Amino acid sequence: MFPTKNNNFHKKIRTIKDYIFLIVVGALTFIAILPLFHIIVSIVIKGLPVIMEKGATFIFGTLSEGGIGPAIVGTLMLTFLATLIGLPLAFLAGVYIYEFSNSFIGRTTKMLLQIMLEFPTILVGTFVMGLLVVPMGTFSALAGALALAIILTPYVAVYTEEAMSEIPKIYKEGGYALGCTRAQVIFKIITKMAKKGILTGILIGMAKVSGETAPLLFTAGGLYEVYPTNPLQPIGAIPLLIYTLVQSPSPEDHKMAWGAALVMLIIFLAIFIPIRYALKDDIKL
Repeated sequence: MFPTKNNNFHKKIRTIKDYIFLIVVGALTFIAILPLFHIIVSIVIKGLPVIMEKGATFIFGTLSEGGIGPAIVGTLMLTFLATLIGLPLAFLAGVYIYEFSNSFIGRTTKMLLQIMLEFPTILVGTFVMGLLVVPMGTFSALAGALALAIILTPYVAVYTEEAMSEIPKIYKEGGYALGCTRAQVIFKIITKMAKKGILTGILIGMAKVSGETAPLLFTAGGLYEVYPTNPLQPIGAIPLLIYTLVQSPSPEDHKMAWGAALVMLIIFLAIFIPIRYALKDDIKL
């Protein structure tokens, strides 16, 4: 009898400990995500009345008309150009450090990419300013996109390498056993199996650059009275416009900044949540 009572006592103690552990983890998780929800709720509460008041003019109008249309187009254009420039190089860099992970160049490249993840983005802006803006004599969408592409590169490259490294070696060895070349093994077998992780890295990189402000201060210039059409001319962006508006002492400009922040949040969620949800299930070969 006594051993049975003792076992029941220890079982109750373990159950209580499990409940305490779950409560503590849940509370800490709630505390961790609380700032994110606070930011989202604040943006919605302060930005929605601005959009409702101005209506379609706020979305499609120029800055002098009380709208942010050129900034919206500029953000989408810069993100597209940055992805177009940086994605191929980043992907190939990730493939290289995966395939030659034990080489000096491979280890050095991976180390530099990991450093670039935490590199101050404002320094990237000053670098591109000296590289393109000063020689061209003007701000431009091309300069802004190049700066953003440099910022995007380490995210995509590191995620690509990590995703490919998670694929069991047996698949790589099986490809060679079937007579596949190195390129076929990497691009038709390993890359396809690591597709989920690679696309996740691309999304994170795009999310990062779409909200960047610091590098655009030295490269984009800002254009809010006409819609951008030429990549060699100055261009505006929502984050850059928000930064400009909050520097103004005018309460009206501050209201526009909240509205622009809500538009940027909506664009981000509308693009990335469906894609991220589509990647929820593992890719089937």
